[in-house]
Amino acid sequence: MSSEGQLKVKAQIMDGAAIRRSLVRISHEIVEKNKGVQDIVLVGIRRRGVPLSERLGAYIEEFEDVVVPNGSLDITLYRDDLTLRHDRPMVHRTEVPFDITGKTVILVDDVLYTGRTVRAAMDALVDFGRPGTIQLAVLVDRGHRELPIRPDYVGKNVPTSRHEVIEVRVDEIDGIEDVVIMERQEEGAE
Repeated sequence: MSSEGQLKVKAQIMDGAAIRRSLVRISHEIVEKNKGVQDIVLVGIRRRGVPLSERLGAYIEEFEDVVVPNGSLDITLYRDDLTLRHDRPMVHRTEVPFDITGKTVILVDDVLYTGRTVRAAMDALVDFGRPGTIQLAVLVDRGHRELPIRPDYVGKNVPTSRHEVIEVRVDEIDGIEDVVIMERQEEGAE
């Protein structure tokens, strides 16, 4: 998993039912805060933000009887640490098949950590237009912000150490549904 040692599961902090409850609650909060869904669009940050965004859209449609446009954003080339991460970055598809100008864009991601992914996503969004507002929905906020970014909607706040990793696993990508805290296993430890 990592060149700095293996990661092992320390604790499960959300199961599939807890994820579903959090997303249902967030979808209600989005509708309530925005006094409906007029001019709202959802944009999931690849990878796991995309299925979470699609689920939020499905829940909103279920109780508002309105389809909210949903897109996906690959922020790979917008990252400020691109050269530190990979020699040849893997670029995925971005799909924002609607005009975001003047809209309330709900950015959706799985984990908020330093804020750098969200900053890159905001940079990428402006290539598609000028949103009226950008709001942020995350399943897990783990703290340790390096940029002044705050989520509008949070499934769960999980204080962590910098040595821990939060891993969100979703059926659509991982074939399992949960959120776990991973920790680095010391070299030579079993």
